[in-house]
Amino acid sequence: MSETTAVAILPARGGSKRIPRKNVRPFAGRPAIHWPIAAVRASGLFDRIVVTTDDDEIAEAAEAAGAEVPFRRGADLSDDHAGTTEVIADAVTRLGLKGDIPVCCLYPTAFFVTPDDLIAGHAALGEGATWALSLGEYRTPIQRAYRRATGGRVAAMDPAQMPRRSQDLEPAFYDAGQFYWARATTWADPAARVWDGAAAVVLPDERCIDVDTPEDWTRAERLADLLGLGA
Repeated sequence: MSETTAVAILPARGGSKRIPRKNVRPFAGRPAIHWPIAAVRASGLFDRIVVTTDDDEIAEAAEAAGAEVPFRRGADLSDDHAGTTEVIADAVTRLGLKGDIPVCCLYPTAFFVTPDDLIAGHAALGEGATWALSLGEYRTPIQRAYRRATGGRVAAMDPAQMPRRSQDLEPAFYDAGQFYWARATTWADPAARVWDGAAAVVLPDERCIDVDTPEDWTRAERLADLLGLGA
């Protein structure tokens, strides 16, 4: 193999609780994990596509889609408390990646990620960002958010902001939960924080579906129908 230029790592454990078996659950005619792997392959960026899992069925589905599963993740990194950065750091160590290798963590249910999204994140890393991550823009100003108060009433989170016009307030963004780029050395650093030195890849609102609940899955299926995904 030639010198590695970029590696995609998909964390896909078998014990999903809210959507059982979600990483291999059929979505638009394919196992879920096939969709982001297809985007990774189409981007042309990656020398290796690695799935880190504890589950044989997920491993089989990943390999069928063109990824490699060179190891099984340990039980200590496969429960509800294991963090994504820990899982990717473990994979970086197991793979023996050099510190400057760009590594993209991509979630198995990032059904609507595109090759261009991944290319934009890679470019941001190349321009000096420590991290690059997918973001969505809040549709309404969070500065004018409400909270539940006593007695069933509501109150302004920040009363001073309420009289201001929407167009005068700074746009705010949220983690779209699709992918994160960083170099191998950053992933391996336990003190690294994804919001430090990060660049944004802002996704269209309709593609910002972080699939964590059955309701998220239903919304994703509706969007797939509209887009003709899998047709």
